[in-house]
Amino acid sequence: MKQPAQASLLCVLMMGAMLGNSAARAGEPDAAAPAPALVVSANGNAGTSASWAAAPATAAQAGAGPGIEPALQPAQAAPDARLASLDGILSALYATISGAAGEARDWERLRSLFTHEGRMVVHGPNKAGDITTRVLSVSDYISRVTPLFAREGFYESELTRTTETFGQIAHVFSTYEARHAADDAKPFLRGVNSIQLVNDGQRWWILSLVWQAESEQAPLPERYLKGKH
Repeated sequence: MKQPAQASLLCVLMMGAMLGNSAARAGEPDAAAPAPALVVSANGNAGTSASWAAAPATAAQAGAGPGIEPALQPAQAAPDARLASLDGILSALYATISGAAGEARDWERLRSLFTHEGRMVVHGPNKAGDITTRVLSVSDYISRVTPLFAREGFYESELTRTTETFGQIAHVFSTYEARHAADDAKPFLRGVNSIQLVNDGQRWWILSLVWQAESEQAPLPERYLKGKH
């Protein structure tokens, strides 16, 4: 097994949002930049800067209580049979954020993987050593990583996976490795993407993606380094 990589920093993912440090994963907490604020509407739903529309709520849906959304999908989302499986949507997630320096990412594809209120959250120590949490909309993540991906290659891949499912919900602990080039012998970063997903009867949607990079204080345990279970 490779030794834990040194990094200040998924992220994919994605987000992995990366900061200006070439050895930092996308979006890693940073002492200088404040976390984007979440706008909470009168009905208790957190707003997002992403331009994704929910279907109008019916009277019955409106009475369901704060935080209940009438639709999962972005407006005019095209069906994709590959997203009917967890393997399919996780493969799409990692593939979408990975690429060579200057290679354009398919950001509309990334958006289509998330519910319209989906969040990407990076948690862990910042450069000052304080534990912080930064909550990003998908659009926030895209804005942060686009300039860096123009300068540096970033390839994130899944090493192992632990999955729990019940009914139409799933929780995946996906251990990731990040490299600057696809053929780099060693990753510069490892960590865990904690991904919550929901299924609408046709396909899976990512509701939230929370990641934390491996560090000396938080090394990856053996159970998250072997196999998929």
